[in-house]
Amino acid sequence: MNKLLLCLLCALFASNALSSSDAANTQASSAPTERKVLPGDDFFEYVNGDWYHKTEIPADKRNAGVFSDVRDMTEKQLRVILDGLSQQKNLSSDDIKLRDFYSAFMDQASIEQRSKATLTQALNKIAAIKDRQQLARALGATLRADLDPLNLSKLSTENIFGLWVAQGLQDPLHYQAYLLQGGLGLPDSLYYLSDKADMQKLRGKYLEHIAQMLQLAGMDNAQARAEQVLALETTLARSHVARADVDDVIKGNNPWPVKEFKQKAPGMDWSAFFKAARLDKQTSITVWHPSATIGISTAVATIDLATWRDYLSFHTINKAAYVLPAAFSQQHFAFYGKTLSNTQQAAPRWRQAINASNHALGEALGKLYVGKNFPPEYKNKLQTMVTNIVKAFGQRIDRLEWMTPSTRAEAQAKLKTLYVGVGYPERWQSYAGLKISAHDALGNFWRAEQFYYAQRIGKLGKKVDKQEWAMLPQTVNAVNLPLQNALNFPAAILQTPMFDPSMSDAHNYGAIGAIIGHEIVHSFDELGALFDAQGRLRNWWGKEDLAHFKQAGQALVAQYSAYQPFPDLAVNGQLTLNENIADLAGIAAALDALRSTYHSAHHASDSHDMLQVERAFFTGYAIAWREKSREVGLRQQILTNGHAPARYRTATVRNLDSWYKAFDVQAGQGLYLAPNQRVKVW
Repeated sequence: MNKLLLCLLCALFASNALSSSDAANTQASSAPTERKVLPGDDFFEYVNGDWYHKTEIPADKRNAGVFSDVRDMTEKQLRVILDGLSQQKNLSSDDIKLRDFYSAFMDQASIEQRSKATLTQALNKIAAIKDRQQLARALGATLRADLDPLNLSKLSTENIFGLWVAQGLQDPLHYQAYLLQGGLGLPDSLYYLSDKADMQKLRGKYLEHIAQMLQLAGMDNAQARAEQVLALETTLARSHVARADVDDVIKGNNPWPVKEFKQKAPGMDWSAFFKAARLDKQTSITVWHPSATIGISTAVATIDLATWRDYLSFHTINKAAYVLPAAFSQQHFAFYGKTLSNTQQAAPRWRQAINASNHALGEALGKLYVGKNFPPEYKNKLQTMVTNIVKAFGQRIDRLEWMTPSTRAEAQAKLKTLYVGVGYPERWQSYAGLKISAHDALGNFWRAEQFYYAQRIGKLGKKVDKQEWAMLPQTVNAVNLPLQNALNFPAAILQTPMFDPSMSDAHNYGAIGAIIGHEIVHSFDELGALFDAQGRLRNWWGKEDLAHFKQAGQALVAQYSAYQPFPDLAVNGQLTLNENIADLAGIAAALDALRSTYHSAHHASDSHDMLQVERAFFTGYAIAWREKSREVGLRQQILTNGHAPARYRTATVRNLDSWYKAFDVQAGQGLYLAPNQRVKVW
């Protein structure tokens, strides 16, 4: 799918001193639903029911909700910045590039006049491929550093492979190269291989899309060519690792000496491939998905060159659709928007231009965004909040009866070395050397991709920057980076209602605080347990500790697998396990930190006041997961995403004793669990 237009936007904030009147104000401003639903029967419906049943998903969106609202707010802030650049003088060189990139993307008339000829030149180069060595070179030239197996938003690529540049699993001091599976235009191999009627229908629509794109580019026999392209992708999909194992670190730890690729994965001219990819100086590359690497190499040797040329032509067109004449972008949206996501209307051009600008010159735009929308006091407040939650989680570790002293010491060492980036990176990226034209949107798109790729491979073998960010400041999200033992909380997620300085600590700890706790806990889940305090691949858990942890996790697997959004489709408790553990322990740590904040402010706690505070906390948590999705998109999430749907993430409160007391939840109500059935991991 077009990664340029799927770039996420995000940010994070903090809290004020708490009083019982603050808690009451939070309750009043976040009143539960008027519908007659008990919190113990359906907490999501109790808090969000009125909003959910009154809300219509915008025609140009896959879903509606808090994250969507904050993204909208952020995009409007970014639009003001970008529109204003054309009126400003004395711009920096990076700001001029940002201005010209945005201007070129918005100039549809110029795109109509110029981009088709530029595209034709690229397609002619593909058409000139005459042998397997030239094919290997062409495939190597498509390699992009656009994947991260440990980041759920970066798990697929249209390029035949994806490259991940990160610190070594055994050498955490230096960057190394990881080769990952790719090559598919649909979200996952399941879309090619499932015999379900809806998947078969979707494949038929995808076939039509391929044919339409080839025809728009002036290629004859488009239908027959499209059938061969789809058949090729299906062949690739058969060798792909299943979604549940895509991020498996142990299975992905396969360092291959470069000189052995031709024996391990025969069929590809690997010397030609690596030279074109500018990786020929590497002595070893870690192959994260060996079966896919072998399958792709076999396909290169056995599938006819004409089909490969058509495959490369289609993906060249498909990736660049939004910087080609309008007919291309309209067809791209018709499939990926309407058919695949059931989105009824394309995003306005300015929003597409913002996403493209984020992709091409993200930190240049982020620097301007932070200057206008993230005051220093916000960063200070959030850092205090993070400190409180980290401390609370450390205290939870100390109280664990089942954890042995040696494992506890390792966990505390990891917590002490955790880097938490708040708002924006310590050092801003320079875009010196990137050529941007105010009248060449397609060229800008390609040059920006190449520039980013060159920057990433330029790090190979060099010392790791532990404070390097994986997200832009204007991203509405947060991330745990297990190899770096680091967290990023971008500025954009720190906006109302995730964080609101005018609201109580109770609301803010329940909303953004639980997300902070969630990301901290990822350093200690099944994936985090594989990396020690230095980020080295080393399981630091004692055998008995790990067995207890996994047993507790299986109880959560069963709990989530019982949720069934559709008669024919349930939540995958195993696929979502790590995220569910992070939700459960994250909200518990945030609640502990809130209590500590309250007690410090008041020196004593009134039980009635504390009950109001905790109600406001849990209500804030539920509001943060307010979301409504289209059925097609929700089904896709359940099949491919490691996060459970928002409604069921809200339901994790059923495992916390405090929630029962706060809302007087009784046996027999829908979410009620007997005390011995409530899952406690941390």
